[in-house]
Amino acid sequence: MDGMAVAIFVPIVVFLVVVAPIWIVFHYRSKANVVDGLSAGERADLDEMIETANKMAARIETLESILDVESPGWREKQAQV
Repeated sequence: MDGMAVAIFVPIVVFLVVVAPIWIVFHYRSKANVVDGLSAGERADLDEMIETANKMAARIETLESILDVESPGWREKQAQV
């Protein structure tokens, strides 16, 4: 019976002394990273993507206006396909 108690007690102590503190530290570190939001580099990348998307939207509007003039029924043809 003594060996059985040691076989249960030792893994529990190892878990509480080694694994649990590391687990708690990494948990709260990840929570802090989520709260901090975007880093400066990520924010710059996002701003660049937004600018590119806005330029693409303007180009699409220009192309659609050209198509409206040169081929007035192109929207209806696309809807049928």
